Amino acid sequence: MASLDERITTFSRDGLRFDVSDEGPLGGDVVVLLHGFPTDRTSWDRVATRLHEAGLRTLAPDQRGYSPGARPSDRDAYRLDELVADVLALIDATGRERVHLVGHDWGGAIAWLVAGNQPTRIASLTVLSTPHPAAMSRAWKTGIDQKRRSWYMAAFQVPWVPEHAVAATFHSLLNRSGLPAEDRRRYAVRLAHADALTGPVNWYRAARHSGVGAHRVEVPTTYVWGSRDPFLGRTAAELTREHVGADYEFVELDAGHWLPETRDAESATAILHRVARAS
Repeated sequence: MASLDERITTFSRDGLRFDVSDEGPLGGDVVVLLHGFPTDRTSWDRVATRLHEAGLRTLAPDQRGYSPGARPSDRDAYRLDELVADVLALIDATGRERVHLVGHDWGGAIAWLVAGNQPTRIASLTVLSTPHPAAMSRAWKTGIDQKRRSWYMAAFQVPWVPEHAVAATFHSLLNRSGLPAEDRRRYAVRLAHADALTGPVNWYRAARHSGVGAHRVEVPTTYVWGSRDPFLGRTAAELTREHVGADYEFVELDAGHWLPETRDAESATAILHRVARAS
């Protein structure tokens, strides 16, 4: 465990070593930022700068399968309970009893699970794009819209093929989904290779075998959703309210999926409002 006045550039768990960007005032309230697929911790750079200006300290890890020192080959190493435990290990490393937790895309899904399962460790929760997992499941079961948007999740269950397909079309896929060219080029350096994508794709393969429940969240929460998100539809976004038992705010933006990269000002504002209301 680090002292409160030390930077955290890495943390370890079960023999894995995770890289972390620790920036902003050391004495500020800690905000943990969890990236999604197929991005990395730099997806938060624009948002983090705005949080630092408001006096907050941010810790953004490269998660399991993304950090070079944390790429186990076994599919079961990417179960949701393992991903949740990674986040809790980072929180422990800060020396703080509680942190403000923020996630986008897959990082948002893990943030929901951390807050639902370990509420005493989370001062506030802000999730970008991703609905509560139980709301997502309900939307999947009750209508065709979310099934249509999430077709790739089933495709990712196939061995070997998804990594090669995504690597071969990395730029065109992300371009069609609205990710800016500057960000696509940065992520491609690490992830536009089939061998580098096995860990990230394993998040999808292992999700069905998780040991973590999608519990109702009882911490102050803000959920930010883009109405033009091609992957995550309105039904799950609106159902999410029913899975939060604490103070809740739903922020709808006229935006797509990549909110940290394309709507950094609005994303930072939502985080700052949530942190202030939880203080």
